[in-house]
Amino acid sequence: MLTLADVIEAEQNVRPDRASLGISEAVVDSRQSIPASLFVAIRGEKVDGHNYVSAAFKNGTHLALIQREIDPSIPVLDLRVPFTQDTAIPDPPFAIRVTDTVISLQQLSGHWRKKFDLRVLGITGSVGKSTTKELVAEVLCQRYRTLKNQGNLNNEIGLPLTLLRLSAGYERAVLEMGFYQLGEIKFLCNLALPHVGILTNIGTVHAERAGSQEVIARGKSELVQALPAAPTGTAILNMDDPWIVPMAKITHANVFFYGLNQAADLWADEIVGQGLNGIRFRLHYHGESFTIQAPVIGQHSIHTVLRAVAAGLVEGLSMDEIVHGLQQASSQLRLVAVHTKQGALLLDDTYNASPESTLAALNLLNELPGRKIAVLGGMYELGMYEETGHELVGIRAAEVADQLLTLGEHARMISSAAIKSGLSSSAVNNFDDSAGVVSALQSLLKEGDVVLVKGSHGLRMDRIVQALEVEE
Repeated sequence: MLTLADVIEAEQNVRPDRASLGISEAVVDSRQSIPASLFVAIRGEKVDGHNYVSAAFKNGTHLALIQREIDPSIPVLDLRVPFTQDTAIPDPPFAIRVTDTVISLQQLSGHWRKKFDLRVLGITGSVGKSTTKELVAEVLCQRYRTLKNQGNLNNEIGLPLTLLRLSAGYERAVLEMGFYQLGEIKFLCNLALPHVGILTNIGTVHAERAGSQEVIARGKSELVQALPAAPTGTAILNMDDPWIVPMAKITHANVFFYGLNQAADLWADEIVGQGLNGIRFRLHYHGESFTIQAPVIGQHSIHTVLRAVAAGLVEGLSMDEIVHGLQQASSQLRLVAVHTKQGALLLDDTYNASPESTLAALNLLNELPGRKIAVLGGMYELGMYEETGHELVGIRAAEVADQLLTLGEHARMISSAAIKSGLSSSAVNNFDDSAGVVSALQSLLKEGDVVLVKGSHGLRMDRIVQALEVEE
């Protein structure tokens, strides 16, 4: 179990014998504090965690990591000065003063990770990381006790929090790794020490920060470069992505290709979408073929399934174990299907949006029977691909949708492209707020309609779904 001694050792490279106070887990939100947890006070742009130390203590936290002065009534162990055998340790709850809480959190997580002999699978890519993480973990847990990131805790704070949940008995860890700038994946790998790297795809999301797809590809490739050499390490690469294929040449690990290409180590064909019932496909591996049905939504999900199968094979699972894991999977896409009072089916895919994920969602809409209505919001952080990305979505929307409703200024590029591509202007409406979209849908919807709702998270398009959904 993680203890106060580990905190001191990670900070000062000295392990005291008298600091056995246990830590259940680390949190950065005082509302998530549980008994015996470590609250890490982080000073953000809008919220300063130091203002919530007392609240964390009330919720059961008994240690808080701080970097500035707080309520003087709270005892403090100052690790900015050398810890000696004479250093007094306060009774809990108390605060631990360090120079930088984020750096200390990262140091502690790296220190803790090294105490465990388990295999780590890292996952990165522009689209599909979280779904891949969930499905890979579902497969691996058929044989191994498996840790995974909760939600999308995949950055320089979230991944360390996940590593601090490690405990004796875990045999595998499946860790999603996010990317915004060069060096970030390398840094996360230095903490997590992955043995397997899974690359999903290289898209345009976050291009505004990164600069271009080329830079994104370089950043994502840091995962395969960080892997141990063969036979210990394995890079699981998407053979259908031209940005990923060259990464096989820059890793010392084994390379395992997956995709729809027959030259891949693992490939699929005869893919049939069965709407909300999942997909059916034929899988090929080492000269053998397997016909499988998986409860993942949309034909585009085949790559997610292939990644999970590849991970299972690399980690020694039998095909029977892998198939059982796929069929037991509770990890659908973030898309959720709900109904309206009019009897329409709402496809809630409002978590976030990129051109790649929106095109995939439109393809799913195309698979389903009924009048098709696309409610699409703008897509952020596309940088130089902003106009092209929105236009591609508009072109596909014109091919799929009978009605198109868009939200926000960016989305006007979608509606404009849709009209230019042949969708009647009378079937296209632009809105500046979600209330307008809700009002229009309430008048428009009828039984049997299928409605896709998708846009960047900042638009909060989930409120559209909440306003229309009925309890079942």
